[in-house]
Amino acid sequence: MKPWMIYGANGYTGRLIAEAAAAAGLRPLLAGRNRETVGPLAQRLGLEKRIFPLLGQRSIATSLEGVGLLLNCAGPFSATAAPLLEACLADGTHYLDISGEIDSFAHCHAQHERAQEVGIVVLPGVGFDVVPSDCVALMLKHALPRADELILAIEGGGGMSPGTARTSLEGARSGGRARVRGQLQRVPLAWKTRSFTRASQTRQAVTIPWGDLHTAWVSTGIANIETYMVLPPRAIATLKRMRWLRPLLGFKPVTRYLLARIERGVPGPDAEARARSRSHVWGEARSADGRVARIELDAPNGYALTVAAALAIVQRMLQQPPAPGYWTPAQWLGAEFVLSLPGVHRVETQTSMT
Repeated sequence: MKPWMIYGANGYTGRLIAEAAAAAGLRPLLAGRNRETVGPLAQRLGLEKRIFPLLGQRSIATSLEGVGLLLNCAGPFSATAAPLLEACLADGTHYLDISGEIDSFAHCHAQHERAQEVGIVVLPGVGFDVVPSDCVALMLKHALPRADELILAIEGGGGMSPGTARTSLEGARSGGRARVRGQLQRVPLAWKTRSFTRASQTRQAVTIPWGDLHTAWVSTGIANIETYMVLPPRAIATLKRMRWLRPLLGFKPVTRYLLARIERGVPGPDAEARARSRSHVWGEARSADGRVARIELDAPNGYALTVAAALAIVQRMLQQPPAPGYWTPAQWLGAEFVLSLPGVHRVETQTSMT
């Protein structure tokens, strides 16, 4: 069997996945552009390494020679998904990533026919972005087949990694999104707010441009989708103020300054923080006849869930991949897949009339 590769293994989440893979007896190739960080990690875990930047399609394709499956953990995926996927299409390598970025999902989806032609699977979003929310969306579709509105909300817990912070900055530059009558629409940052209940406590949430605006639409066909994230009130207020600051994010000096601040000040949650925090997913579907279905999931910390989901999907891919082409996690593995992951359980399911 051809080996598989983790690109971006030196990043926060890539390192967690590499460590868990090695502990499970898996033998991925570790790859990235930074020899000073990839090399020591590979040596510590007793794994092989490949060092290459994403410069030039021919060079990237050469670096993927002999690799059967690539798991891309290097964000922001707006910069890495397209060149790595193009190389996978050239080399016949299955492509997976842990993206949560709408445009990255759309780009991967657009390569469906090409992937079928060359015989590879394209399966982005195999982590907390978007496995639990994608599965909840499909559960709701099964519970309410005629649903025409879908709301998904997440609470990650434990803090952000540098990669997540960089991706959030990219998202802020693009503004808000929602799916309206089947089409992605631009909306203001922090377009809407609403509350959700967890363990009898109210959580405030705000709309964010989450990847489910593409993946949940593909998985369910529901035409109207909004995605929310639970945040502290001060963070929600900051997002609203950023509506007026968005033009500044287009200036490279401002972006470089903010990225430098992220690198210095966002280390990511440590093992203790990951262990003591949990994540939560709410889903709500509505149909035109007034029926409402609701589902809640409780799960481990978002980064812990990403490690578990990504490795479970990689192992299934190595054993028996689906038919070539683009897939969402729930499309291939089914709505109940998330419940097979350690520590994930359904809190509540309701179907009622409004």
